[in-house]
Amino acid sequence: MTSTAAKPSLDPKDFRNALSMFATGVTIVTTRSGDGEPVGITANSFNSVSLDPPLVLWSLAKNAYSLPVFQHAKEWNVHILSNEQEALSNKFAKKGEDKFAQIALDQGVTASPLLPGCSARFQCRTMFEYEGGDHIIFVGEVLAYDRQPTPPLLYLSGNYALATKKAAAIATEAASDAGAAPSLFSEDLLGYLLGRAHYQFMSAVRPMMHTYGLSEKDFFALSLLSVRDQVAPEEIAQHTAYTGTGVDEASLHSLLERQLIAKGQQGYTLTEQGRSAMAHIIAAAKAQEEDLGEKMGALEMAALRNLLKHTISQTDPGLSKLWKS
Repeated sequence: MTSTAAKPSLDPKDFRNALSMFATGVTIVTTRSGDGEPVGITANSFNSVSLDPPLVLWSLAKNAYSLPVFQHAKEWNVHILSNEQEALSNKFAKKGEDKFAQIALDQGVTASPLLPGCSARFQCRTMFEYEGGDHIIFVGEVLAYDRQPTPPLLYLSGNYALATKKAAAIATEAASDAGAAPSLFSEDLLGYLLGRAHYQFMSAVRPMMHTYGLSEKDFFALSLLSVRDQVAPEEIAQHTAYTGTGVDEASLHSLLERQLIAKGQQGYTLTEQGRSAMAHIIAAAKAQEEDLGEKMGALEMAALRNLLKHTISQTDPGLSKLWKS
């Protein structure tokens, strides 16, 4: 007699959450219907299968409205989205709208729609089709592909994410003698990492600041006025207090005397002389940024900006918004 072990009970929601711990890329798969209409969906089930011949696969739910179109079509394109295409991913994940409106498609080797600006694109024709539980798995031969060095968009734990390579150690930890007290400071201390990164980055910008006789306090004030004219002294004080070198009335008076700023009816504004000084300083900062970008690469730079924005939002003391959306 053959006994069959009972299947363990499985919580679908918890199972989905467990699967979400595996980071995936975000893709849009496109084809054309029988009457030539463009069809596209957002999917993260894409994977490589073989290099020789070049095969890839992706899957689509059996209850998907577009399933009959993809089963009838013999050609389709897979687009690996860049980190700047989150809005496009959201657009193609929705139903009932013209997803291709205002998109200038590129010319491909097949008639399937080819979206621009992606990290990579694979133009395929269907080789095999399999049933996989509640999904249909499409295996395609790659007819043509292209890529560009833009960081890809990821999906992790129900949210969009960015990838970054793990950094090597930046300092050698001192070996502790037996019985010695553990060090209070290490290279993993976030304050140390943020502070050292800031000062090393700014070391290439300070010479230009000194050329115009500007202190960090002066620079903070002029930076605010570079974002928006007519900033009240109270708002300038608010936006510089957290730096530890708050800009007070005496500092503003000094900038007035040097004709770097002028006083208007609703606050202070940059003069032409102040705007010229800031243009040169920002140019020096952008040159340092470009140099860093060449060394780190686009993927790391995008991840760095993302993590810094997260850090700022979580430690924000309640500053008003300078940039208007």
